[in-house]
Formats: sequence, structure tokens, C-alpha cells
Amino acid sequence: MKKELELVLPPEVAYDDLLLHQAIVKQAGALPEDISFIHKVKRSVDARGRQVLLRVRADVYFQSPPADILNPTFLYARVEKAPVVIIVGAGPAGLFAALRCVELGLKPVVVERGKDVRARRRDLAAINKDHTVNPDSNYCFGEGGAGTYSDGKLYTRSKKRGDVNRILQILVQHGATTDILFDAHPHIGTNKLPVIIASMRESILQAGGEILFNTRVTDFLVEQNALKGVVTHTGQELLGESVILATGHSARDIYELLAAKNIYIEAKPFAMGVRVEHQQSLIDSIQYHCENRGPYLPASSYALVHQVTYKQKQRGIFSFCMCPGGFIVPSATAPGEVVVNGMSPSRRDSRFANSGIVVAIETEDMDLKTHGPLAGLRLQQALEQKACVAAGGTQLAPAQLLKDFTQSKVSNQLLETSYLPGLSSVDMNDILPAGIAYRLREGFTYFGSKMKGYLSNEAQIIGVESRTSAPVRIPRDRETLEHLYLANLYPCGEGAGYAGGIVSAAMDGERCAEKIALKIKNKVIR
Repeated sequence: MKKELELVLPPEVAYDDLLLHQAIVKQAGALPEDISFIHKVKRSVDARGRQVLLRVRADVYFQSPPADILNPTFLYARVEKAPVVIIVGAGPAGLFAALRCVELGLKPVVVERGKDVRARRRDLAAINKDHTVNPDSNYCFGEGGAGTYSDGKLYTRSKKRGDVNRILQILVQHGATTDILFDAHPHIGTNKLPVIIASMRESILQAGGEILFNTRVTDFLVEQNALKGVVTHTGQELLGESVILATGHSARDIYELLAAKNIYIEAKPFAMGVRVEHQQSLIDSIQYHCENRGPYLPASSYALVHQVTYKQKQRGIFSFCMCPGGFIVPSATAPGEVVVNGMSPSRRDSRFANSGIVVAIETEDMDLKTHGPLAGLRLQQALEQKACVAAGGTQLAPAQLLKDFTQSKVSNQLLETSYLPGLSSVDMNDILPAGIAYRLREGFTYFGSKMKGYLSNEAQIIGVESRTSAPVRIPRDRETLEHLYLANLYPCGEGAGYAGGIVSAAMDGERCAEKIALKIKNKVIR
């Protein structure tokens, strides 16, 4: 027997395990000894009223619950002699694809251009301290991909909740807290993700899979319109039944290689803009209607969207990857460019809140005639290089006080920032394309009318936020997930244009592995 409950609780109860348990038992109207198991389903903040409350859903079982709820586990058998699947990229899509391959009896060989999570930290420190960018090991490239050091938010708009829960349960099995199964907007944090990623690596290796770090793919082995494998920068040929291409949205050399090999790709809409940084206390006061959120409520976030017309073209402007209690980080993948992104530690206890505020870029905004399917990529590069030059040619980021930007005034002095390489005062209107700058000015003015205190010179914008998603799509069949025109190639995750975050990329990696297993099975039967 199961009883489904919905509770409305104050923060000090909802975020205290013992008090929450007692509240659920009381609501169930039963004696504690009569309850077999409590499954906490969802916890979400409701800040619509003057008093912030938590809404909690829980299932109370009076008999043994289903086994998959009580103790979901994933078993990884030995696969060293199984058919090989080459996986290019060890981000969320690649790692989850590899684990799913193992479950399905396939041997994954993961090829990662960057370093493992521990060694990767030295290169991140070099960016922040010495302004030195390693093109193969940075905030975007390396074990765990961009997600490892770019916040660890696990929210997805996917409607396939069962698949989402599976991804979260695998993360829990590898060391994540069980809170991610319960919170409406789960978050792991950049300080805890590396340990989880390393644990996932061990599961792959112990099962007989392989992971090749510091190994960059430089060519594809194509025979009779089918992909047979890849060639690495050392000249090594890696052969497999199929290749999952899970390189992330910043692997520009892979896009260049696909274009050079005449493997069909196409330009795709994305978004560009800036990152805005406020004091977290200000965002808390706006969202929670109080001066101090106290010890229980999490650092608050926001989501903003507006439509702005410029030269008869309407484009969306919206918040992207909002990081409460977080930091702004340098996300360039090559010298001579400046790119910013945001991240939050697990406790979200930084004094700063930051969010990308970006403008939609449609294919009609790109120079397709000159650059073809790489037109969006060229647009990104031009903006990132311009930002680098304007800020002094290092990893200093161009910045401007928020209200000054809307009034086109150069800021005489900037605020304290979470961006470690440092800031350079620049009129961002001179860096950003005119259409993006205009829409941002209009958007910030509109957002200021919706959130009192948001638009002021107590906040600043930092540029440029240009890597919101892939500017290229690698087309694939909707049913088989195989490339439209090249057999055995499975474009996957954010880099292929089919995901937008850790969870959706992980789910896509699993789907690709499943389709490959099905294809191999059908081939054996025939």
C-alpha cells in the first residue's frame, strides 16, 4: 500500500532531514512503526507569496516498496572481448554512453583530447593566474567536459522523466548526494563533480573499457560511405563497430575536420551576449522578499526573457545558465580569445550571483554565403577575438557597469568580481555587434522594470558569453540516430546539436549506445 502526500513546509523543516521525516509521518496519519519506507519525490521552493515556503511531495509505503526505488543499482559486467565502440569525448554524453555500452555488452574506447580531472586542475589554474590557455586542457576540454567545472546543474526540460531519474541514480551510485533525486532543480557543484567523474571512469575501466587521455582525433577512417574508426594525433588508428561523436560545443577542429572531409553538417541557431554579475544578497532580497534569506533557504536564482526588435527582426533575449552563489570563469579554448561562463560550488556560498544574458542568433543573421555551415562558428570567433584585443590581449575580460552600458557610458571604475583573471573597463557597445548590443540594452531595461534593483551600477556585465550551444548541427536520422549520410557515425550531445546540459547530454549518450547495440544485434541475427 502506498500513500501519496503533498506538504507545504517552512524552510527550516523542509531542509532538516529529521524534521522533514517527522512532518511526513504526521501528515501520513500513521505510527512510525507502521511505515515501511518513505520515498521523497520532489522538493521545490515557492516564493510567490510574502513568506517563502517549500512544497514537498512524498510517497509513504506501508509495505515493501519496489526494488528500483529502494536500492537502484547498475551492474557493469566485463566487456574487454566485446565488440568495440569508439567514443570521442569524455564529457557527460561520452561517459554515460560508455557506461551504457558496458551495460549492453559492448566495449567502449573513449578518446579524450584533455587530461583527467585531477591533472586538468593545473591547466585551469594557469588560465586564472598566468592567462595561459592550453587548447587541449581547459574549462571546456578534459575529463567530464565543460560540465565538470561549469556548475553541475542537473535541470533539464526533457519530458522523459524516467530517463532523467536513471541519470540521477547513476550519479548517486558514483558518489552524488541523494538530494539530487529529490530537489526540483538538482545541483551537484563544481567542487564535488570531479570525484564523481573519477568514480565513473573507474567503473568503465574495471569493466574492461578503455579511456585514452591526451589523445586528439585528427581524422576519420571512411570506407564505402561507412565510418570504420578514427585516427589520433599520433597516427594511431582506432577501429570499432561504430563511432559516437560526443565532443561538446567547443571542439571547433572537429567541425573543421567534418567540413574538410565533406561529411555533411549545417549551421544552427545559438545565442551570444554577456554575463551579468550582482551581489547574491540583492537577488535574494528581490526573489525572497526579505533582507536575509537565513541559514535554510538556498541562494536564489532567476529566469528572465524578453523579445526585442532591431531593424525589423525580432529576437529573444534571455537569461542563460544562471549561477546563484557562483563564480564567472574563463572558458576560452585557444589563445587570443576571451570567453566567459558561470559555475557554482555545491553550497552556492559565493557573495556573487551571475547569469548569461544572451540574444538569439538565427541562421539568417550569419554569413552563410561566405562561411557555409561554419558561419556561426566564425561569428563566435570574431567576437571572442575582438573581446580579447579590447581587454588587453590576455584573459582579462572586458566589463562595464550595467547601467553605464544601457546609457553607453564608459565606466570609470569597476566593481569587485568573482572572475579571477581580472577585468578591463571597456564600452561593451563597441565590442558587441550592433544588433546584440541594442537588444541587450533594451532587455536589461525591461528586466530592471520586472526586478526592482536589478538595473543599477551595483551590477556589471562581463564579456563575452558566446558558447551557449553549438553553432553547428551534425544531422542524424531521428529513429536510428545515425548520421544521415555516413554509416556508423553517431553524432551525440551538445556538440552535435542534440542536448543542452549535463542531463540531456547524458541521456543522448545512452540513447546512442542503445541504438548501436540494437544495430549490432540485428546484424548478428541476419
